[in-house]
Amino acid sequence: MVGWIYFFIIIFANSIGAISGMGGGVIIKPLFDTLGFHDVLSISFYSTVAVLSMSIVSTIRQVQNGIKINWSFALWLSFGSVLGGIFGSLGLDKLVGIMPSERIVSLVQIILIVATLLFSYAYSKKHWKGYHLNSTISILGCGLFLGAIASFLGIGGGPLNVALLMMLFQVPIKDATVYSIITILFSQLSKVITISVSTGFSQFDLSLLIYIIPAGIIGGFLGAYLSKIVSSEKVTTIYQFVIIGVLFVNFYNAYKLFL
Repeated sequence: MVGWIYFFIIIFANSIGAISGMGGGVIIKPLFDTLGFHDVLSISFYSTVAVLSMSIVSTIRQVQNGIKINWSFALWLSFGSVLGGIFGSLGLDKLVGIMPSERIVSLVQIILIVATLLFSYAYSKKHWKGYHLNSTISILGCGLFLGAIASFLGIGGGPLNVALLMMLFQVPIKDATVYSIITILFSQLSKVITISVSTGFSQFDLSLLIYIIPAGIIGGFLGAYLSKIVSSEKVTTIYQFVIIGVLFVNFYNAYKLFL
């Protein structure tokens, strides 16, 4: 039963995530937290696998759809996200180890997720001017930061990817969604590799992956298809709508922690 619930949540989240560039994890993580079937590390792992599956499929489909990609920009961004993903994964493990309860870890994640959501929504409404950075260091640094945040929060990347790419490099929103998904792919891949060489996978119920991986793939295909036919204006609307919805879910999860 739990597997099928996760299956349908992931398809929905990853379809929306692939269109908006959020990656799905920003929806999956809070909803899994709300359901409360697993602990913090397990939810983070399942969300990571789901988003990784989606991002692989979505990236391949976007290339097949003829989307023009600046591969130099994408690769430097992705390299930074790989390093960031490692730091973020190790940071989450460390935080879980030193905190007296998982409720505190969950609260820290919720606060950071809400902060990134508010920032992203504000920028999507064009509340301030952007920059025109183009140096390799700035691209690498952006990827490092995004990868660390994505891995630590277990959300794959979320709206912060799209907002920062638009703000720092003046990338149009539809292009930003593509680069965001590519960044998510590498950050989540690095997280899975980090887990495999550090703690291993024995702590997780791997039987759920037969639901999680296919759902991630289906969501990636649906998202890539819809992304091809959806206008930039509608992408922005979807982006903002999802941010508002996820904010409410996170506020509810925070409320539950204090009950």
